[in-house]
Amino acid sequence: MIAVLDRFDGVNPHPRCELYYRTPYQLLVSVVLSAQATDKSVNKAMQPLYDSGFGPDTVLALGQEGFLEKIRTIGLAPTKSKNILRLTRILRETYGDTVPQNRDALESLPGVGRKTANVVLGELWGEPTLAVDTHVLRVSARLGFHRENAAAKADKVEKALLKIVPRAFLPRAHHWLVLHGRYQCTARNPKCASCLIEDLCPKIGVSGPIG
Repeated sequence: MIAVLDRFDGVNPHPRCELYYRTPYQLLVSVVLSAQATDKSVNKAMQPLYDSGFGPDTVLALGQEGFLEKIRTIGLAPTKSKNILRLTRILRETYGDTVPQNRDALESLPGVGRKTANVVLGELWGEPTLAVDTHVLRVSARLGFHRENAAAKADKVEKALLKIVPRAFLPRAHHWLVLHGRYQCTARNPKCASCLIEDLCPKIGVSGPIG
């Protein structure tokens, strides 16, 4: 494991979330929007809004239906617009429009689960989190970092990974695994021949064409 993470570190020592944002509130909104949607689709819809000064006032002024019109191209938009309006009201009434740096507080917000909280805490404050999405689950399994099956819940895989990933590599390990899964170790036809860590990977569960 250390050899794999060292190699990622050597080529990308400062990985970042690919969601576009300019403020903590914007990041929180985008992470909520990205559930069962691609970062690309979220960025396409939200970057123009963010660049024009999008904030809590924007959502409160638009209301649920108005905000829904802005995000219709994103999956599950009706539910997400409702949740973001509700969490925005809570942020205003309880936290003075500030995104709380506290897991329990974050997870109490509508539409925010453990994975979303992990991303926010790691990205904004560098906390030693490891959010598990489909890419992290797939890549870490192929590398043999855990023995959970493909149907395992994300929090179970997270606990397994946190036991073995050195704290010094957190939260960067999350980004490395996501990026590797998104662009190199894809679900179908992983690009093993050009992989940075090909010689270190046991390729557990890899089947079908290998690029």
